Amino acid sequence: MFIQTEPMPDINRMKFYPGEPVLVSGTLEFSDKEAAERSPLVSRLFEIEGVMQVTLYDEFVTVKKQENFNWQVLKPMILGGIMDHYSTGKPTLLEIKDPKEELEFNIKDLPEDAETINQIQEIINTRIKPAAEQMGGAVTYKAFNKGTLYVELTGPTMALVGGMTNVIGHHVPQVTAVKDFRDAIPKKGLETPEGRAIQAVLDERINPSVAGHGGHISLIDVTEDTAFIRLEGGCQGCGMADVTLKQGIEVEIKGAVPSITAVLDVTDHAGGDNPYYSPGKGGPAPY
Repeated sequence: MFIQTEPMPDINRMKFYPGEPVLVSGTLEFSDKEAAERSPLVSRLFEIEGVMQVTLYDEFVTVKKQENFNWQVLKPMILGGIMDHYSTGKPTLLEIKDPKEELEFNIKDLPEDAETINQIQEIINTRIKPAAEQMGGAVTYKAFNKGTLYVELTGPTMALVGGMTNVIGHHVPQVTAVKDFRDAIPKKGLETPEGRAIQAVLDERINPSVAGHGGHISLIDVTEDTAFIRLEGGCQGCGMADVTLKQGIEVEIKGAVPSITAVLDVTDHAGGDNPYYSPGKGGPAPY
């Protein structure tokens, strides 16, 4: 078995082409050993110290390593792990039901939008997907409804949302917004008094401040005493993101909603392609 490899712009990511089908279609991303239990191939790769993320595509696998590990050490072990998996004859994925959140996404295409949807999918397939794959991620069409395009973003592709909106909107004016489909799934925590209060803080005080740096903060969910947020735009990958979170966002949220004791950042900062402050660049906190 001859496995080809391909470096990626992110020096901590690498593509592996086993020369055998990986997935029938789509993409799947795994960020820990527990999630990897549904894939014998990924489980084998997570046994290798230094592997922190694995994404499966139809013809290749991308592996993200920890920064303090060297590809010269990891690459032979990953190649061996892939070869060992295919030698067993086991499937890449075990038969497991789709995630619950997939079932909760109930926004559907409308028949009258068929022509528009075909145009959208053509642009995604020819322009957006190649860019996403180059980053080590993927963009999959989910639905188009009332001007909003819903996609599944895998890997460090959140940074593409702004560009996708511009590119697709230019060719298909009916598209006025692009969102990750998970953001459209109703979350009970956002409708609680705490969730509404936190959203008000973001809308009225925090986002106007970070907007000047091209940033935006989204509230993803609220569970019990914890708020989950995502830093977007110029805030994603920003070298001052931790300062912004700890000294600005967290202080404001806890001050307005005392029942919140933790504010967790779920951003993939490695995927930020336009940070206001590059890591190590320094400078004042954006907020």
